[in-house]
Amino acid sequence: MTTASPTIRHLLDNGRDDRPAILAPNRPVLSYQGLRKHVDYTLGVVRGFGVGRNQRIAIVLPNGPEMASAFVTLGSAATTAPLNPAYRADEFDFYLSDLKPAVLVVARGDEGPATQVARKHGIAVLALGKDERLPAGTFDLAPESHADAALLQKRGASSDGPPQPNDIALVLHTSGTTSRPKIVPLMQKNVTASASHIARTLALSQDDRCLNVMPLFHIHGLIAAVLSSLNAGASVVCTEGFNALNFFARLSEFEPSWYTAVPTMHQAILTRAERNKEALERAKLRFIRSSSASLPPQVMAALEKTFNAPVIESYGMTEAAHQMASNPLPPRARKPGSVGIAAGPEIAIMADDGSLLAAGAQGEIVIRGPNVTAGYESNPKANEEAFTHGWFRTGDLGVLDGEGYLAITGRKKEIINRGGEKISPREVDEVLLDHPAVAQVVTFGVPHAKLGEDVAAAVVLKPDAQADEKTIRAFAAERLADFKVPRQVLIMDELPKGATGKVQRIGLAQKLGLAK
Repeated sequence: MTTASPTIRHLLDNGRDDRPAILAPNRPVLSYQGLRKHVDYTLGVVRGFGVGRNQRIAIVLPNGPEMASAFVTLGSAATTAPLNPAYRADEFDFYLSDLKPAVLVVARGDEGPATQVARKHGIAVLALGKDERLPAGTFDLAPESHADAALLQKRGASSDGPPQPNDIALVLHTSGTTSRPKIVPLMQKNVTASASHIARTLALSQDDRCLNVMPLFHIHGLIAAVLSSLNAGASVVCTEGFNALNFFARLSEFEPSWYTAVPTMHQAILTRAERNKEALERAKLRFIRSSSASLPPQVMAALEKTFNAPVIESYGMTEAAHQMASNPLPPRARKPGSVGIAAGPEIAIMADDGSLLAAGAQGEIVIRGPNVTAGYESNPKANEEAFTHGWFRTGDLGVLDGEGYLAITGRKKEIINRGGEKISPREVDEVLLDHPAVAQVVTFGVPHAKLGEDVAAAVVLKPDAQADEKTIRAFAAERLADFKVPRQVLIMDELPKGATGKVQRIGLAQKLGLAK
């Protein structure tokens, strides 16, 4: 089924009782009947701890079936706020202060920085316990300590019923690479609409199985892998996260029909494909999905050749509960370098003055639809800047062709302004990836005393390949206008990445010590 449900709890009714919902390595399977019972049981537990509708439950758990189930079950009772378990104390201090959750959920026995910061703020800590003999994703919740039990007792029980469509299901922060992170509230009906859009785009059925390798504190994994699968009555394999070393073993063990990942993960998988030919021969992928960053056409071609399956590139962002556009499945056209057609919300191209542009004209990509946030929390200035005539401004630049396919030409904040010449770093990326020795690349702006900005690129070479800065620059100079050629090429063992595996251009010059 791909019809949008009003809430996460209603969405789970799409799965047949006996069908598998959540799978994980070395665990019994959790059926839809079992998942629904666990959701209903957890609602009573959460209300007993005094947490009502629209109150926030911060979740700090490692990737795996419990994290996936916690998002679904706790999101069917209150508002979930997943946080990266790798954050340090000062980061947890910021996020917990900003979110003001009613409780924090951590793995039983976790006395890490999240727990310590929660206690400092007087936030009750709930310990999530699991029994590995029981189905994947089942858990119990209990106060972590006597002090936490006392805090919960003060709250008293809540008599609220289950969440309604306009209640907030999920809150996430923007990346905050150039400003203070903003809180993005997503209603129940926003996340279920997006799950339905993705399931429809990918023609998911109960026979599909997704191998999730994405982190589950991020919108991509939560909605595209977990919730879209459950919307279709399909199943999702919840791994411990992305690990290129065991990806092919998981592929053989669980025989998924698809997986979704960011481009850097796809590239890491390709580097190990030659050593896993038997797993490749047994693979039964119906398609591969890529999102959250631009997929170089060279990587798309290599994936399709390696797995003998179509690669579906999609375009998403947190404010849209993930998916906005997607290339369609065959036999419809997939256009390399395009993120496809509108796949949920309406998409248009807007000029700076707020007018909508015709096909072929470049401008800012804007969206509106049932999956789009109603606005940032407690941030009227950001909302005034983000919404124009009911359209949400994504901050990305793009062009719609005559068939409605969208090409992203850059991000407003990522465009390099070299002495008045505007350069899209993606264009330079794609040229450098044609170099036979280059495996990965990210082009970015660096400060320049006279020009304002200049072009730099960080490059990872293919195994056993050889190239230096001079030869890579010469390669670029044959294919790009002089002002677009990187003045600096840094050859690295690995590209610096953010928590979700994406390479972040903004702030990269500072991170690499080039912003002096």
